[in-house]
Amino acid sequence: MTSDRTSDVAGAAAEQPEPTEESRVTTGSTAAPSSRAGRNVPVSIAVGVVLGAAVLVSLLTVRQIFVGVVAVAVAIGTIELAGALKRGADIRVTLPPVLIGGQAMVWLSWPFGRNGLLAAFVLTVLACMVWRFRGGIEGYVRDLGASVLSAAYVPLLASFAAMLVVPEDGVFRVLCFMILVVSSDTGGFIAGVLFGKHPMAKVISPKKSWEGFAGSMTAGIAAGILTMTLMLDGQWWQGALFGAALVCTATIGDLVESLIKRDLKIKDMGHLLPGHGGLMDRLDSLLPSAVVSWLLLRLFVPH
Repeated sequence: MTSDRTSDVAGAAAEQPEPTEESRVTTGSTAAPSSRAGRNVPVSIAVGVVLGAAVLVSLLTVRQIFVGVVAVAVAIGTIELAGALKRGADIRVTLPPVLIGGQAMVWLSWPFGRNGLLAAFVLTVLACMVWRFRGGIEGYVRDLGASVLSAAYVPLLASFAAMLVVPEDGVFRVLCFMILVVSSDTGGFIAGVLFGKHPMAKVISPKKSWEGFAGSMTAGIAAGILTMTLMLDGQWWQGALFGAALVCTATIGDLVESLIKRDLKIKDMGHLLPGHGGLMDRLDSLLPSAVVSWLLLRLFVPH
């Protein structure tokens, strides 16, 4: 679902300095040559197509399968985040309760909605508090904080994507959400590569530019209007607001993950996906966007 990938390379006009020996060690890279976008673009596109196809198949067959897709993504993303925290800062996430609690959040959100999600999250936090007793006093607050962050950042946010598919028109709600995030990524990528000159957040993500953000906003608003009016019988202005909101949340999601990686001094969250890094490097823009999608679609198109 979405490396410093296409949306994270949305302002790829900014020149990158030659990597230092320290950065080569930190990233573990003997990376293949990449394009101006900072990644092997053909491989990145191929991986994105495969992931998108998996989501489409789940939606167009038995929509409950999509919840299973979300659950698998949550498990992999949680493991990657815990591994990154361990590698980068020697922080120990209480992985068993976070993994089990994460699955409970996703699966309970289908029949019980927000109540099931909230109950599972609270119980996960309590379980993390107790589980960490095993590690003793030193680092308790640090590790517990990271565990709660992991539970909130990945399964809690992802569960809103699962809740999107619950209504009768849930397939269209999920498609609107996915199409908008992909449109934001693609518009930002193209505009950034062609026109990017002014960095948006140079310290956090040097390749992001304001020109790329403008491309994301243009594509996102257009996609929002089209999907809202054609798929959900909403108003055009609702689609425009929906698109603009998701462009902002997708961009924030990219920047947040980039900031985490820079703080931990790592390049990618994992190495599962060729050309992308880890699955978390694909989920970064989707996670916060899922929450806003659920909220706005519930407001604009009640079910």
